[in-house]
Amino acid sequence: MTVIRSYQDLEVWQMAMTLAEDCYRITRAFPREELYGMTSQIRRAAVSIPANIAEGYGREMTGSYIQFLRVSQGSVRELETHLLLAGRINLASGDDLAKPVETCERIGKMLRSLIRALESRGTS
Repeated sequence: MTVIRSYQDLEVWQMAMTLAEDCYRITRAFPREELYGMTSQIRRAAVSIPANIAEGYGREMTGSYIQFLRVSQGSVRELETHLLLAGRINLASGDDLAKPVETCERIGKMLRSLIRALESRGTS
């Protein structure tokens, strides 16, 4: 089993960082008129996921950590919704969006598992 010395060791954080990078790449191809619309929304939601995992980890209290993980969960669903809408309004192809949407689902499951594990240890 891997020893966790930092939030950066968490697989869910690593996956969320890769997802954020992918979202930046995808949105570079969006029309300039979407810079303050869908581009900004997708990028902010994507960055929020690993940022809240890190911030919660840094709080060093289980209850606070869980709270920030739940914020990350919300950001996952927000991002997933923006990506699905981007496909529906033809800002990106289904092929470009399939992997990030699938990754959202995986990250959501990982966050749920992490929250359950932390809750079972107590909220000190």
